[in-house]
Formats: sequence, C-alpha cells, structure tokens
Amino acid sequence: MASALMIQGAGSDVGKSLIVAGLARAATRRGLRVLPFKPQNMSNNAAVTVDGGEIGRAQALQALAAGVEPHTDMNPVLLKPETDIGAQVIVQGRRIATARARDYAAMKPSLMGAVLESFGRLKTRADLVLVEGAGSPAEVNLRKSDIANMGFARKADVPVVVVGDIDRGGVIAQLVGIKTVIDPEDAAMIRGFIINKFRGDPTLFDDGYRLIETRTSWRGFGVLPYFSRANELPAEDALGLGDARKPGQCRIAFLALSRIANFDDLDPLKLEPGVDLVMVRPGEAIPGDVRLVVIPGSKSTRGDLAFLRAQGWDIDLLAHHRRGGHVLGVCGGYQMLGSSVADPDGIEGPAGETPGLGLLDVKTVMSAQKTLTRAKAVHARTDQPIDAYEIHIGHTDGPDRARPFASIDGAPEGAISADGRVHGSYLHGLFTSDNFRKAFLAQMHIPATDQGYRPRVEGALDALADHIDAHLDVEGLLAMAR
Repeated sequence: MASALMIQGAGSDVGKSLIVAGLARAATRRGLRVLPFKPQNMSNNAAVTVDGGEIGRAQALQALAAGVEPHTDMNPVLLKPETDIGAQVIVQGRRIATARARDYAAMKPSLMGAVLESFGRLKTRADLVLVEGAGSPAEVNLRKSDIANMGFARKADVPVVVVGDIDRGGVIAQLVGIKTVIDPEDAAMIRGFIINKFRGDPTLFDDGYRLIETRTSWRGFGVLPYFSRANELPAEDALGLGDARKPGQCRIAFLALSRIANFDDLDPLKLEPGVDLVMVRPGEAIPGDVRLVVIPGSKSTRGDLAFLRAQGWDIDLLAHHRRGGHVLGVCGGYQMLGSSVADPDGIEGPAGETPGLGLLDVKTVMSAQKTLTRAKAVHARTDQPIDAYEIHIGHTDGPDRARPFASIDGAPEGAISADGRVHGSYLHGLFTSDNFRKAFLAQMHIPATDQGYRPRVEGALDALADHIDAHLDVEGLLAMAR
C-alpha cells in the first residue's frame, strides 16, 4: 500500500494545486509511482478521464505531472456550480444530483464512503498518493460534515502540511489562527507548513517563519518564491487568463460568463506571442478592434444567455459580426449562437426555452444524458487533426450543421455559418492541437507560432519541480508521508 501526504491551504487559491503538481513531478523523477487525489473539488473546469468520467482540471494536470492518465478516482466528488446556491454533484465521474448548498451539506457525510473507496483504490496502485485539500481547515462551521480537509485526513490517517499565501498578506495570522480555532485532534494531524508566493528577499521573513513554528509547534518546510511560469499551466480560476496584455498584437476577446466552464480551452491562445487575449468582464463592452470573439463553455447555457444580454454583449456581437469579425462558440457558447435553447425538463434550471443569438441556424434541446468522451476530430476547413474531448448535455441540430466545424470518424461535428465567420463546436481543448490552432488563426490573419503547447506545459512542470526542489525540503516532505 502507498504512503500518502495531504496538502491543505490556509485559504482558497493559495497555490495548493501547483504545489501538488510540482511535488508529483519531483517525486516521479525520484522513481516513485505517484497518483494525485482530491476528495472534493468545486470547479466548472473539468477533464474527461480514461475511464469515461469527469474530474477537476487541476487533478488532470497533477496526473500529467505524475506521468499517468487521469482517472475518476483522483477526484471522487466534483461540484459544478450552476447557480449562486446550487451545483451539479458528480460522484466518481458521474452526475448523481443537482443540489442546493444546504441540501448538499446534508448529503456530504454519505459521500465519505465513495471518497475513501477511491482513495483506497489509488493506494493499491501507487507508491505515493498526494492529496489536495479544498478551502481551509479553519472553516470549523463546516467541520462536522467535512470530507475535503480534516474530515478526510482523520478518517484516512493522512498527515497534513498547510500552505499559506504570503502574497495576499496576513500569512502569520492565517497559520497561527488555524492552530487556534481547529479541534486539537485535527491540529495533531498537521505536521508542518509551507510559505508560498514570496516576492523579494526571503530572509526578511525569517522572524515571521520562526514565530509560526513557535506558536504552532509545526515544522516549516520552506519558503517558496513566486513561480514566474505559473501562467503557462492551466489555472482553476479564469480571472488570470486575460491579465497579461500584449499591446500591438492581434486581439482575441473572450466573454467572462457568470458560469464559465472549461476556460482552459483558451490557454494555448494566451501563450501565443502574436495574440493579445482580452477578457471582457461584466459591464465592459467587447472591443471594436478584435478579430475573433470566443464564447466559452457554460455550466448554465440559458442562464448565461440572460447574463450575456444583461451586459449588452449580444448587441456588441452583432456589431462585431457586421464589421466582418469572426465568432467561435465552444460547447455552451456554441449552443448560445443558435436560434434557441430549450430545456423542457429543467435540467439546468427552470424548464423553458430561451432565444439564442441567431448567428447560427441551429437549435439546441437539453436532455439528462451527458456526453463524456475523448475525441479525435478533423477540422473541416483546414483538414488539420484536433485532439479534444466533449463534456456537455443537449443536442444541437439545424441547417448550418450541413457545414460542420469538424468530423469525428466521418460524422459531422459542430456548425459554420453561410458566410464562414461564425463557428460552433462541442470540442473542448481544441487549441492544444498545434497545427489546427495555427491553421484556424491563419483564416483570420492572426499569426501563430510553431511552438508546441504540450511540450511547453511539460517544460513548465519540470521547471516547477526544479523550483520546489530548490526551495522546499522535499526529502523531508516525502519522509513524512505514511
């Protein structure tokens, strides 16, 4: 049976996912068979697994770092928010319910069995299981039904290291405060801490580091400087996608939908030197000088259609199209481009039908059955291969399907408008295929390089492992696993 180590965070978005990925690559380079695990994740950024289910994208990246295929056991509980108070509940890769927050809180204890079952299977196939927590162990109001942090660590008897993000300030109070507010038996599971995202001279934090050790009795495993290549790796939060502006380059805009999903589709575009990827945030207009507007996936297509209209983006899209601009809708974005989206059974919300944007002559009808598959497609206009995946509900059909975006095993996929400037597809991850990305952008006179996206991600993971090896006590961390 494998040993295991759990990385928890003093809060959300403190860098747990990347630290687990870097440790996975570092341990794999030491000859260990490593598997990642996250008991519960909340994200609309999902990946299709080798066993035909779905897990959080972060666990798929961690699997890549460990050199293994992603599997549903790596993230047995996945919550995909559909509204502010409700989410789709995915257990071991399959949707079992849509639950409001209060109902899910009551459901959580019954899911511990599936969590421990998946964890147990991973332990039989690995030398080391690296576990990522969710949120913070200091959320003591949620402790009774917890399956993501100390609830899991105690049940599975896994030692814990807590990561604090110094970049956002207050890291001393965060770590010392955790020790103060959590149950003493939970605190006994924590064996150490890591300071993450440090900028500047780390010796300036020596006194703070010693204070944390003294006040918590936890061992410090190091201060990790800010990792400058983090933007080359898929992120769990879409807000970082449009931050690195490149003035003077060809502009591509994407809409920051309220329930944006699988936004890592845009990562390869972000890394193109000749592309200035612009996030259009709520309340902002779509810039008039963009060549391509991407409507990404959504966890609530009809809800985000209403959100899109509330921002005035429907008017901006029509104006962009009249000026000769191109539009690409992926998954939920593809559904929005049609003339209507019907949900007769209330799968994503209240039953009903919503008018679409009318830029494609297709209609979508939602159904309970979810498509989860990896796909090898061929782009219809350029004949370039696309290595992608599908993860959606609903069926889309109509006259513009006679001009498919791509083909899968000879069958048409997606749709293109009669003028050739509006493209719709269910294919996620399409831009990771380098030759397709270059050929597709060339149709809009947008330059693209010959750089390989996947080799660049692999290079960033190697650099992350080097970074962690240089600044953390990796041997000490691995020795503590049990």
